[in-house]
Amino acid sequence: MDEQSSLLALFTSSFLAATLLPGGSEAVLVGVLVTYPDLHWQALILATIGNTFGGMSSYLIGRLLPDENAVLKKAGGSARGLDWVRRHGAPILLLSWAPLIGDLLCVAAGWLRTHWGWALLFIAIGKFARYWAIAAAIG
Repeated sequence: MDEQSSLLALFTSSFLAATLLPGGSEAVLVGVLVTYPDLHWQALILATIGNTFGGMSSYLIGRLLPDENAVLKKAGGSARGLDWVRRHGAPILLLSWAPLIGDLLCVAAGWLRTHWGWALLFIAIGKFARYWAIAAAIG
């Protein structure tokens, strides 16, 4: 796969991994960085943007849900994400990268009408920090 195709695959996998669909983009990031080490920053930025857009799509789903029962259904019946967002506000979205709870936090933030700008900022910071740590670990 050439450089452009690799970056496109990374963007796509990072977007899909941050939606309510299962999947991970970390392996794709590692593959791109190992194969094309000169694309380090482009890969980190594209993965962050794709993953942030995916997180914001979950946020949008939350904005569109009519009531708390619909949010709880999307969250698998747990009110924990709602409680965390109520208690901590937008900064809790720094954890939006975390498996299992990340999507829940984004949906809860949307439903609770957390300001989209703050949500975008904290989601992006959390996603970038995770990808940066992965890239640093592989050198």
